[in-house]
Amino acid sequence: MLLRTLVLAVAYGAIGGQTQTPTLGLADGFLTFNVSSFSLQIVKDSQTLYSLKPGNGSGSFDFIPFDKMTQRQYNGNVHLGDISFRTRVAGSTSWISGDTYTSRKPVISLPVSGSTLAASNLSPTLPSNSLLNITRRWVAHDGILELLFDLTNTQPGAVEIGALGASLEFNNIFTDRTAAQTNELCSLFDPYIGQDAGYVQVTPLLGTLPPLLVTPSGKSPLEGWRFIPESTSNSPFYQSQTFEGLYEWQFHTLAYAQNEWKSVTPWNSPTSVILQPGQTRTYGLQFRIAPSIRNIEDSLRQAGRPVAVGVPGYILPMEQEGKLFVNYGSRVRSLSVDPVGALSWVLNNEGKNGWVGYTLTSQVWGRSRLTVTYEDGTIQTVHYFVTKPASQAVSDLGNFLTTSQWFNNASDPFHRSPSVISYDREVNAIVRNDPRAWIPGLSDEAGAGSWLAATMKQFAQPNAAEVAKLETFVAQTLWGSIQNSDGITFATVAITRDLPSQSFNSYPSNINWGNWWSWNQVASYAIDRAYDYVHVTAAYWAFYRVARNYPTLVKLHTWQWYINQAFLTVKRMTDGGVGYVNDGLMDETVFRFLLDDLKREGLTANATLLEARMQARQKVWAGERYPFGSEMAWDSTGQEGVYAWSRYFNNTATANNVINSILAYQPTIPHWGYNGNARRYWDNVYGGKLQRIERQIHHYGSGLNALPLISQFQSSPTDYYLLRVAFGGLSGPLSNIDQGGFASASFHSFADTLKWDGYSGDYGPNFVGHSLGMGTFIVNHPDFGWQAFGGDVVSVTADSVIVNPKDSLRKRVFIAPLATMLTLDAGAFSQVTFRPSAKTVTITIAAAPDGVPSAASAPAGRLLVAQTASVTGVHLLKPVGSLKTDAGAWVIPLTNGRGTVDLE
Repeated sequence: MLLRTLVLAVAYGAIGGQTQTPTLGLADGFLTFNVSSFSLQIVKDSQTLYSLKPGNGSGSFDFIPFDKMTQRQYNGNVHLGDISFRTRVAGSTSWISGDTYTSRKPVISLPVSGSTLAASNLSPTLPSNSLLNITRRWVAHDGILELLFDLTNTQPGAVEIGALGASLEFNNIFTDRTAAQTNELCSLFDPYIGQDAGYVQVTPLLGTLPPLLVTPSGKSPLEGWRFIPESTSNSPFYQSQTFEGLYEWQFHTLAYAQNEWKSVTPWNSPTSVILQPGQTRTYGLQFRIAPSIRNIEDSLRQAGRPVAVGVPGYILPMEQEGKLFVNYGSRVRSLSVDPVGALSWVLNNEGKNGWVGYTLTSQVWGRSRLTVTYEDGTIQTVHYFVTKPASQAVSDLGNFLTTSQWFNNASDPFHRSPSVISYDREVNAIVRNDPRAWIPGLSDEAGAGSWLAATMKQFAQPNAAEVAKLETFVAQTLWGSIQNSDGITFATVAITRDLPSQSFNSYPSNINWGNWWSWNQVASYAIDRAYDYVHVTAAYWAFYRVARNYPTLVKLHTWQWYINQAFLTVKRMTDGGVGYVNDGLMDETVFRFLLDDLKREGLTANATLLEARMQARQKVWAGERYPFGSEMAWDSTGQEGVYAWSRYFNNTATANNVINSILAYQPTIPHWGYNGNARRYWDNVYGGKLQRIERQIHHYGSGLNALPLISQFQSSPTDYYLLRVAFGGLSGPLSNIDQGGFASASFHSFADTLKWDGYSGDYGPNFVGHSLGMGTFIVNHPDFGWQAFGGDVVSVTADSVIVNPKDSLRKRVFIAPLATMLTLDAGAFSQVTFRPSAKTVTITIAAAPDGVPSAASAPAGRLLVAQTASVTGVHLLKPVGSLKTDAGAWVIPLTNGRGTVDLE
């Protein structure tokens, strides 16, 4: 909302600018060039990039924020073509820092010939003690644009370069733009920090325009990725909600690793290089256009770059096999891993069409780096995160939430008891006080996140002891405290700054309670934020599912009560007087599940009303080109709900619009942190312990934006790109769970931090996405053969494919060649045998996930079968034999906790 955006700008010094003197040289004009792939303009005085348009420049799209350049023409503003470094005389200990933008002066233009478009000596704009002579060249040959830096040692002795970075500036500035301008003019960019195989992809927000690829020229590895600090005082408000900021491609990082990053394990091993007197070394970047986001990897291969594809991705639960496929013109010489022993591998024969495959197993929890060395000396790093076995990680999560995060204090003046409350992992204590009222409270995403995760965990994997505690939370705190029993109005249970004086012992004096986010009681009990209603609905719905399918676990209410409470909460949200109700809402895929359940239970009147309310919202979105609004100027939360209801009401155009939008900000990259990681960068200000604008890793955008993608894949079951991005997003929330079961809101991506945030914060919506979308997805890939995303393929013969599901839920199995989704309301998949020729399936069901003794046992399996797309010669699978049905589910008897069913 505008208020929050404005306050955020104030908090980060973005209001009230300072008078500055232009130094970039815009008034002196530009150099203009047309090469086969680009039309570009270079500022004459600085020889930095002013404009970069694809093709002949006839279109309006520009990767560079040229229209904001007059606001960014001062000392300290970085541009594409700038460089930074740290050098020292070899053998000394102190580094000398320098760059071309801190104290900018016109560079010395040099004569050009041949393929060189422009060249300059950078000495005037470098510190006098930099120890180097640097020449910058803009070159075009064979349709490729290159930016090259020639570094020459001008000293009588050897010089060590301990850090070297090329600044990247693309148009990710949303400040003062309308939604249409933002979507039509702007891009986001993400790195693959993969050494010689590294690259940066710059994806226009429309999702339909060709992306820009930045790759190494010569030996110019992407060793590090550094956020570039700038002043936040002037428009367009650097490092704010409307301008995330800029980064640099780092060829060497040792000088940072020895200083600012010394307490951090970097993504890649830090290096430096020594130049002998008179020696010159060239570093550079190449720029090329890919036909589409989906064709990025094909374009990299055509450019002769190494490409890696992980199946199911780069987050590996310990009991699952991973597959890594690489494709490059030089053979693999060796593989190694850091930490030693974290991963092991064997060559497999599954790769086709030039792909070489390895089967991976994991042994050591946490981050690991697999290094592939090719015969020609090229080095590629692939970054993994190893978790506990997936079902065990979810079990640990439930236990931690209902023990360490369980708050039971009947005298609490804020009426938060009993509940699951926010937690600070760095001090291992409940967050009782924070000036942001919702965090120690129980609402908004960062307050509701913990109890939301705890209740949805019971849907995913019920546990008797956890259900018992959470039933008291629902009965005493959710209903009657968070939610007012007077007509389903919504209230926020949070620290308020105007309680009676006798309660002020709850307010530590070392906290500033005067900021806007330290709510008074009126603000604390506001009922006008639609986002909050969804979390409450999800909790009721999760307990409906538990009560319906595991009836002996619940004691306080019937399943009918829980589903009615969920329905009435959505009704109240859409009755009027609630803000943002016509925006897509995070978690609201649960509304779609609720509607299906109302229909299955024969609750026709409620289903009809809910459907009508959702259709009214969808009609609003159908009339908008960019129906992704939220509280923020730009966001990645609205897409989930817009997609869910556009698909349901057969609005294909809007649904496709959503998918394109998501693919622009949710990449697939050989790195656990960026693969499937939807763009989020301001939420730590509202929900994190470390409050900072930064690219967040696996914040809740990962899990939630994966839901439209995985749904779309089920409708297009040969679109494997969708599956890869979606599964990366669905897997993301597993990496947030530590070895003890605590789940952090997100991982800090800045190179000086690289750690999970201390607060539990708004993790809950991330787990909602995980629990509503995770499953095992069986495909026959044209390059990799039979694979199971979320499971292990244990046997492939001419007649059958046998898969052991290993995902965290064991509730969904999707068989892509049949476009068929098998879902268990109760029980857990243990094995699936698919016979492609016969088009038949045999499933083995367990009462609880194998290997998780704490999980509740289902009294019977409850199976639903759905065909998600039309496949020639395939009809809806049905169980062989006579099985009873209940609310649309086949009831499968279990003997000694097991049952087997044939489907044909």
